[in-house]
Amino acid sequence: MTDSTPTAPPPPAPAGYPSLHPECPDVARLGPNPVEGTLRAAAARVEAERAERAEAWSGGFTRRRFLQGAGMAGVASLGMQLVTTRASYGQSPNDAVLVVVFLRGGMDGLSVLVPADDQHLMAARPDIGIPGNQLLPLERGFGLNPALAAIHPLWGQGKLTAIPAVSTPDISRSHFQAQDCLERGGSATGAVEGWLDRTLAQMGPGTTFRAVSQGATLARSLAGMQPTLSLSSIEQFQLQGWEGVHDKTLAALATLYTGFEHPLNSAVATTFTALDTSGQLATTGYTPAAEYPDGGFAEGLKELARIIKAGVGLRVACIDIGGWDMHTGQGTIEGGDMQRMLTEFGAAMAAFATDLGPQLDNVTVVAMTEFGRRLEQNASWGTDHGHGAAVFVMGGGINGGRIHGNWPGLAPDALDQGDVAGANDYRNVLGELVERRLGVTDIGAIFPGHQYQRIGFLT
Repeated sequence: MTDSTPTAPPPPAPAGYPSLHPECPDVARLGPNPVEGTLRAAAARVEAERAERAEAWSGGFTRRRFLQGAGMAGVASLGMQLVTTRASYGQSPNDAVLVVVFLRGGMDGLSVLVPADDQHLMAARPDIGIPGNQLLPLERGFGLNPALAAIHPLWGQGKLTAIPAVSTPDISRSHFQAQDCLERGGSATGAVEGWLDRTLAQMGPGTTFRAVSQGATLARSLAGMQPTLSLSSIEQFQLQGWEGVHDKTLAALATLYTGFEHPLNSAVATTFTALDTSGQLATTGYTPAAEYPDGGFAEGLKELARIIKAGVGLRVACIDIGGWDMHTGQGTIEGGDMQRMLTEFGAAMAAFATDLGPQLDNVTVVAMTEFGRRLEQNASWGTDHGHGAAVFVMGGGINGGRIHGNWPGLAPDALDQGDVAGANDYRNVLGELVERRLGVTDIGAIFPGHQYQRIGFLT
């Protein structure tokens, strides 16, 4: 049980580190330091109690024996505070990767995917409207905000497409309600877990890095029973405070989650696999093939590119970029919040595409938001919460260089309470991504109660 045979009696255990193993009163005897010794003591206790439980149950199950055995498993919960990362399973590293970018705050699609010189739009936005001759050309009468010049070349390469007037089934101008509806993949009521969690359940097993939520918290669309890794960077993905822990201690920590059907059994095992993989990636370092702009969103995309190029089996990734709730100071193409945000977003997406290089053909990025904005500008040169929104799709497997889906227009009788009407259900957008890029055929299991119809933006 020791790393080496002691030649002298061990020192007494320091204060604050209680003995957990009845046969070894000095916890320092069990490890190279008190912290690791404590863990090994707890693991030894679990092993001993598991043997006692097996003996107690050897004569059959009675209420007394069941309670006796169940009580022995309680110490396993000691290690729960030490593990904060959930591990996941995925498929082959050669399979397509879906990256979901959430533009939080309600991006104004009419300032990004712009119906050029639309008389209704220009009349409703005399101060913040974009003249048609300033737009980057697309098709079907639409133009791209010039702040997205960095990704416009992808349009001509067939690596970029867009869908206007995308909406959730319920009109809600609440950020929380609209985001929750979209990320659950349902209507205002219904499914509890996220749509990507249900997708992962349909996909089957794979690697530990199958699903990644980039950032400190788990994306709502991944919430549910399917384990997922949440990480900000490869270097920061670790058991905090346990750098350099010895192999015997890692084995002891794993032991704490074995035995009596502990709910984190599989999660702990695969977390250790993920820690080992991330440790190897951190050791090798990473030099991107593109220069990323400053900002957290760009850093997050760089980490995702690193994971994709490492070939560790990533299939689904989520990343957020906030700041799109522009009630004031939305601005024009010369300056303002929209110009600033789009410049950052476009530069980061372009760097991501360049960094991936040929592997972009195997990656599909969807950029979506909870709702669009109202047609009319407000008194503060901004826009208020609306309905139909614009969705952009970049990467491989797409029918690029085209505008897809229905466009109801901006005439007064085409609006929905002053908003862009929801002419394309977001579940059809996401359903097509799930079907065509992730290989899931039962779309009804992902979006319960919805009759899926392909839009046709993917090959």
